[in-house]
Amino acid sequence: MSGHSKWATIKHKKGAADKARGKLFAKLIRQVEVAAREGGGDPDTNPTLRTMFQKAREASVPLDTIDRAIKRGTGELEGVRYEQISYEGYAPCGVAVIVEVLTDNRNRTGAEIRSAFSKNGGSMAEPGAVSWQFERKGVILVPKSPKGRAPVTEDELMAVVADAGAEDIDDTGEGAWQVTTQPAQLAAVRAALDEAGVPIESTETTMLATTVVTLEGEGDARRVLRLVDLLEDHDDVQNVYANFDIPDSVLEMVDQ
Repeated sequence: MSGHSKWATIKHKKGAADKARGKLFAKLIRQVEVAAREGGGDPDTNPTLRTMFQKAREASVPLDTIDRAIKRGTGELEGVRYEQISYEGYAPCGVAVIVEVLTDNRNRTGAEIRSAFSKNGGSMAEPGAVSWQFERKGVILVPKSPKGRAPVTEDELMAVVADAGAEDIDDTGEGAWQVTTQPAQLAAVRAALDEAGVPIESTETTMLATTVVTLEGEGDARRVLRLVDLLEDHDDVQNVYANFDIPDSVLEMVDQ
């Protein structure tokens, strides 16, 4: 399995845990607000807002909460102004990490992110130092065996998404297909899946690694995951991307 597929799956599982902790709502609302501020409040003409809207609805964020976030973004309602910042660094074992935040206090957030790296065996890096090892892509997860429907085969999926602009289809190994697109084609590929009646597990714009660091030891895996978990738990952090891969045998030990 490719590293980016496994990392996407790990992140998806982590997303389910975030829902249980109630952290995901606040992060998604903030993303909706910023998308509306930067591209306008109409999802039909703002692809980023459309993607964030769909992501929020998939997480069961109430419509009125999303609507208020859009209005704060467009200035119809008063709200805090958030700044988008990306930090780059290295986790233990030379794993490249990108941290995307939305913050109303750049100095506080920067200091806290730097502290998280330094106290957990990592280090911050200059802008551009690790980002070249990633590509921004659209990713859609499609369940292989959805309830109330025949299994989704790779051939069926390819027939639906190829003409809509999909680049690749991978088997996550976790009961789902991963459809990869250019960010600009994400909405069109999702629309094609919806029109064909193909169920969708999740849709997101993400950063996929072009180079992978394989963590062969349980201790190394735990150290990297500890830092990633700590970063993701920060209230201002929206996304954490890392270029590690963990073999299934090691991942089983970590999960115990």
